[in-house]
This record gives sequence, structure tokens and C-alpha cells, in this order.
Amino acid sequence: SPRHLKEAFISNLNGTSLLEISVGLSLPPLCLLCRGLLLILYYLNYGKPLSSRKQSLLLDFLVLVSPLIFSCTVLSPIIFFMPAIIAAFCAGIFSKIYSQRKHKTRVSFRQIVKDFQKMYLDPEYIPAVTVFRVYINVLTSISILAVDFPQYPRRYAKAETYGTGVMDLGVGAFIFGNALVCPEVRQKSPVTQPRFSSLARQFSSVWPLIFLGIGRLLSVKSIEYHEHTSEYGVHWNFFFTLAFVRLAASLLLAIFPKKNSWIVAINLAVLYQLILNATSLKMFILHGSNGRDTRVGFLNANREGLLSLFGYLAIYMASVQVGLCLRKCRNSVKGWIEAVCFSLLTVLVLFVFLHVSQVYAEPVSRRMANLSFCIWVVAHCLTLFTWFVVTDLMLVFTKLLVKGSSVPCCWNVVRSPNTGRKHEPEAMPIGREGKLSHLCLISAINKNQLLFFLLANVMTGTVNILIDTLHSKTAFTLCILHFYMFFNCLVMYILHARNIVLKFW
Repeated sequence: SPRHLKEAFISNLNGTSLLEISVGLSLPPLCLLCRGLLLILYYLNYGKPLSSRKQSLLLDFLVLVSPLIFSCTVLSPIIFFMPAIIAAFCAGIFSKIYSQRKHKTRVSFRQIVKDFQKMYLDPEYIPAVTVFRVYINVLTSISILAVDFPQYPRRYAKAETYGTGVMDLGVGAFIFGNALVCPEVRQKSPVTQPRFSSLARQFSSVWPLIFLGIGRLLSVKSIEYHEHTSEYGVHWNFFFTLAFVRLAASLLLAIFPKKNSWIVAINLAVLYQLILNATSLKMFILHGSNGRDTRVGFLNANREGLLSLFGYLAIYMASVQVGLCLRKCRNSVKGWIEAVCFSLLTVLVLFVFLHVSQVYAEPVSRRMANLSFCIWVVAHCLTLFTWFVVTDLMLVFTKLLVKGSSVPCCWNVVRSPNTGRKHEPEAMPIGREGKLSHLCLISAINKNQLLFFLLANVMTGTVNILIDTLHSKTAFTLCILHFYMFFNCLVMYILHARNIVLKFW
């Protein structure tokens, strides 16, 4: 039947290499840099920012989203060359900006660099956090539909038991991104708050996830939609995982000091791995209680989803520590450059630990969310986040070359490097109302992230019901994926333009 064909199409896969995933993760920051440079060049040529909403949406979609669709389909065979191609294009734009600007002023490049290092940025707004969370949502939305088409490489899909697929990383990255903005991280005065106040707030905020999980379960079963049982189990799904991880993390953070969340994360991941190796738990997850992949009983039916909670909880706690580090007052460019260096050193250490874990413990397994999986997710998420910070710093430097230029969802310069006087904001940060904020697709998706993810799931199901994805031609596949993503983005853009936030909990 078509259902069994589609289930077989996404089953028994082994993932791809760590290098290919690392190369692919460099594309979103490069696309973001390209968009920012184009906007600055436009301002340099026309003396005003891009004001047309239609043109802004089209530019954002073509530069921020479309390259990602091509990179995971027809351009996947040359994925290793794509970062170099986009980087060369960005270098060409920057060269044009610098050459045009050079005719108007005689300030030396060395002096510009010195001024750049002395600049102070808005300490209340870290654009990389928003961009990271939005891009994880966008990449996930592309993959959940593209995986059903033959043009999407099988090595990018979720691995069956062991392996590192792009979609395996997406699941962990979603958890990581949620923890970056959890109440415990955003809370500024923990002393005055009751100990379990965050846990109480989480109880009131996760119920939409529970209802979405139930809704997905009922809809999938009622229409006999194809599903990968070994992913989460018979009844479990990612909405349930996200809800229970958030609740469990709030409980742990109410018991242990949140400054020690990295210690809790390490203990969770290591202890869980020791139990997997020392007991029969691993065999139970992979083959059920009878060793023949039984699904009788709730625990057997949903063993992957239930037991992988420990690994996802460890990722969440590690991300809380990252979020707390970001909240430390780093309002200067020099401070953020030091933070980038420290982050890259941390990533290097994590990849060393990942190698040791894969050799002496076991390979990466999303199905079990083992120790190697936790280290791999945190390392790659930290890498992607760091590249977004570097991208923002590069755009701040370029804005220094062109006075008055604006880039939405980019850092604000709040103090002059020479006089110490405050500057007027170059770009409206997300969460603050302003015209520029309404001209940014990233801001639009950020304002209704859960709705965007839900809409992507509904549209994915609709496309799979109406279209035979397994036998689609390349041109048709690209058209469908672009229309699907443009529709999702357009809905978010319209809601944001009208200042509508569909969040009532």
C-alpha cells in the first residue's frame, strides 16, 4: 500500500557524516550575512532602506529560505562547494560596499577596525538567539516535507538506530533552542521569586503542547497516515517529548541551582549511558521486552519516546547553561569576540569528547538519545549559534562603514566608539515595535513560532494526502517545496504585519 511504501522509504537509514552536517550548518549564517549585505548595499545606492513589504518578503524568502531548499535536494551532491560559493558572493558585495564608501571618506581601514572593537551593543537584545530558533524551525519545516520526496537524500533523513542524519540533529536542536529562552534563563531576579514559581508557569504553558500531541495522535491514527514507529513509538510524538522535558527541567532547576545546570546535564547523560551499557535497557529499547520488537503494553509501545526523555533532558539542561552564559553583561564588541573564541574552544572540546564517547561508549543514537547523541547535538548547536554571532558582528562592522544603514534582526549600536554618545538604533530589535521589525521574515516567524511549526505539520500532511510524493519529478518537487514554504512564511508575515500573536496561554 502507499502507506507501507512511504514508511519503508524513511526506514532503515544510517545518516551521513559529521563533516557534511557541519558544512550544511554554515549555510544559514551565510544566507543571513548575504541578506544583510544586500540591504546595506541597497541603502548605499539609494540613500534609504528597503521600504516595500512585498520586496522585503521576496528578498528574505529568496535569500534566507530558498537556498536551503535547493541545498537539501538538487544541490546536495555539491553541498561541500555551496558555502564557498555563497561566501564568495558575500565577499563581492562587501568589496563593492567598501569601494563605494571609500570614495566618500578617507578614514583608514585600520581606524575602522579600532572603532569597531570599541563599539557598544544593546545588552538586552541578542539577535543570534532569535535567529537560531527561527532557523531551526525553518530547517525542520523544510525537512519534514522534503524527506517524503526522492530528491531529498536518504542520508539526511533520521537514522534507524545508529547514525547522524540531518533530521536527527533537528530534533535535538529544537530542544536546545527552547531552553535558551526558558523562564529560568530569562528570570532576572531569582532571589525574589518563589522556588517553584517557574515550575508552576511551565504547567500553565505546556498544555498547548499536550493538546497538540493528542491532536496529532488522533489525526494520524484516524486517517492511517504513514509514521515511523521506531522514532517515538506507537502513541508518542515530539509534542509530548517537548512538554515533558520542559516540566522535568523546571523541576530540576527548582531543586538544583541553575548555575550548576551543566553539572546536572553531564550527570544525567553519563548516568543514562551507564545504565544503557550495564543493564538490559538498551535491548529493551531496541527490541522490546520479549526481544522480538513487541508493542504490547504502553511501555513497550512507546519505549523510544519515553526513555529518550533522559537524553533530551540532558540537552535541555546544557542549553540552559548556555543561555545563562549569554545573559552575562557583554555589551561591547570586544567582549563578544572573546565570547566567540571561548565558544569555539568549547566546541572543540565537545568534539573531542564526542570522539571518545563514540569509540568507548557507543555511536550516536537518536532513538536512545544516548551520551554520544547529547554531546553531538550540543556541539553542533553551539557551533551554529556561534556562527550566527559572528555573522551579526560582521554586519555591525559593515554598518559602521555605511552610516545610517539598517539591517533588521541585527545588533543595535548603543554607544559611539569615539565620543561615548548614544546612537539612535540602526535596526529595531525583535520584540520592540517599529517599522523595520515589520519588514523582516525572521521577526514574523519568531512572533508565532509554535503556529509556524503547527502549520508546517498540517501542510505536510495535506501535501502527502493529495500528492504521490514518492514518484514526483525534480521540477515538480522543487515547486511544491517552494510553494509550501512560501505559504507558511506568508501567513506568518501577514500576522506579524497586523501585529497578531496567536498565543493565549
